[in-house]
Amino acid sequence: MTIIPQLISQKLGIAEGRVRATIELLDGGATVPFVSRYRKEATGGMDEVQIGQIKDLCARLREVAERKQTILQTIEDQGKLTAELRQKIEATWEPVELEDLYLPYRPKRKTRAAKAREAGLEPLAKMVMAQNCADPDGAATRFLSDEVPTAEAALQGARDIIAEWVSEDKVTRQTVRTTFERQAQISAKAVKGKEEEARKYENYFDFSEPLSRCPSHRLLAIRRAEREGFLRVQIAPTNAESAIERLQRRYVRDRNASSEQVADAVADAYRRLVEPQIETEFAAQSKQRADDEAIDVFAQNLRQLLLAAPLGQKRVLALDPGFRTGCKTVCLDAQGRLVDHTAIFPHPPQNDRRAAEQTLRRLVREHGIEAIGIGNGTASRETEQFVRSLGLDGVQIFVVSEDGASVYSASATAREEFPDHDVTVRGAVSIGRRLMDPLAELVKIDPKSIGVGQYQHDVDAARLREALEATVESCVNLVGVEVNTASRHLLGYVSGIGPALAQNIVDYRAANGPFRTRAELKKVPRLGAKAFEQCAGFLRIAGGENPLDNSAVHPESYHIVGKMAADAGCSVAELMSNADLRRRIDLARYTTDRVGLPTLRDIMTELDKPGRDPRQTATEFAFADGIATIDDLREGMTLPGIVSNITAFGAFINIGIKNDGLVHISEVADRYVRDINDVLKLNQHVLARVIGIDRQRQRVSLSLRTQNANN
Repeated sequence: MTIIPQLISQKLGIAEGRVRATIELLDGGATVPFVSRYRKEATGGMDEVQIGQIKDLCARLREVAERKQTILQTIEDQGKLTAELRQKIEATWEPVELEDLYLPYRPKRKTRAAKAREAGLEPLAKMVMAQNCADPDGAATRFLSDEVPTAEAALQGARDIIAEWVSEDKVTRQTVRTTFERQAQISAKAVKGKEEEARKYENYFDFSEPLSRCPSHRLLAIRRAEREGFLRVQIAPTNAESAIERLQRRYVRDRNASSEQVADAVADAYRRLVEPQIETEFAAQSKQRADDEAIDVFAQNLRQLLLAAPLGQKRVLALDPGFRTGCKTVCLDAQGRLVDHTAIFPHPPQNDRRAAEQTLRRLVREHGIEAIGIGNGTASRETEQFVRSLGLDGVQIFVVSEDGASVYSASATAREEFPDHDVTVRGAVSIGRRLMDPLAELVKIDPKSIGVGQYQHDVDAARLREALEATVESCVNLVGVEVNTASRHLLGYVSGIGPALAQNIVDYRAANGPFRTRAELKKVPRLGAKAFEQCAGFLRIAGGENPLDNSAVHPESYHIVGKMAADAGCSVAELMSNADLRRRIDLARYTTDRVGLPTLRDIMTELDKPGRDPRQTATEFAFADGIATIDDLREGMTLPGIVSNITAFGAFINIGIKNDGLVHISEVADRYVRDINDVLKLNQHVLARVIGIDRQRQRVSLSLRTQNANN
């Protein structure tokens, strides 16, 4: 529909021409990362967020357009589509308003009003609604039958019909919506007899709060408790009578017996028909807003985790800690290949610390280990302290999140990679590889299992999956992928590739050896021109024939770099290595009707640092000595910690004990913080002060504010 770009432009405040160009690119098979990176002239330099908003809004508006056609056809088939109604339907793009217009014509189950019509009571309803009849009881006697034995039964049927008319009126529904918007309260009560079983929800046993002020995490918790059968939840205005009075003022036009019948019908319409429907509508809307916020929190956390600082290609020893079953130990070479594995038992009940020490020293020596990664699960702190006590000179020690490692170890992917090893070895390998390159390893795990979300199991599963996959795709393409070493899982997230083509690339690589040029990708079965256009700029070939193949310069722009080099009297390699030559280039000389300064500036930035990894480098971290359990804590202590999870209401900090401490959003800074992501990032190293200890519930409250901020 040609009006959709205009509507999106008005909604997002983006020039219509840019919106239209973006939609055309997306409709043509371009991905959001590709459009953002390589089509800046068409989009005006919009980032992935803006392009994603255009994509999502366009999809929603197209759904509305399809719904309109279905509604128009349905009403036309009934022979009730007037020119005025058609105009109203075609003019609206609000789903709620569209459904209001359709409501009187929607096929219904057999309602009380429908039964009254079948009994011949619609003329009586019209008579009463007109409010000209001073004796409705007398008028009702003319409609008596076997189905309608009394005048009161006839009037009841008439009121049922009037109630349906009132409930289906667009103004009625908007009036009630306005009341809900201003007054809606969400309330919850414990289900009798389940109080003990639902103890974790006790904060909501007798709860009420304005719906507009109910935060995402609270609403999702309430709805979860309702779904589990522990709470009864209601959304209703604080003063329903005022809404009924407003509706009665609209429909009651006289002061006679018929008007009293209409007033009763209006009150019935509100209580029986309109209020429950609007409650359902507001429940769905509030749930969607809560979902949006929770999904956004999850996506932001996931992005930070995927873009966490990698250690890089180092020889790593990884430990998956445990007490009774020991610490599974693996050694990986610089490419992440498993070269050795065993188990050590330095903790109770075995307490074989001497053998464990000998084994670790031998493995470090034999495999030239440069870093040790320790999973942060059970026995993590004890294992870290043991390893540090060995004084392994030149070996960095890291504590690594193992969220999702068990999911990976039992997956088909892990079985495919390590068919001859059990889940414990696979889990330890995942911990080690996650230290070396979090992004490359985490793409193998379902994002929902990585443990950085907020109520991820309570939100819309399809929307969550779509958002998380878009986040992974964005991160993979931001970093770039070495085509000759990447797994099929990592390749599958590259723009334009997907799982099937990723497998084809891996198969081609196995059969023909490493790719020597990007152009060789065109020989991969089913990787056509469009897929090559979309993926080529995000794939890297280190040490290939063309130095540009190890950069983010797209092959479609190679001729531009070639011309720059020729004009400078040097080779492309010399141009890339010589900053003085690059500084002499006048970009204006290379602009065309298709290539503008935004693309040329990107090219020059990439020539400065070809193949640059935007991530930082992993740095070593150590928890405070002597702090291993909650019993070791005292209020006022200041401890080093790592941000392990971020929510809308605060952040969780790993300070070296079993349960992470919580920093409420009011305690993350000395100033007011609206969005916690403006202050904290996942894996950030912080100094946190203990401000509360609940040993019974094993909860620790922390603050990142300065001492003076509390005085």
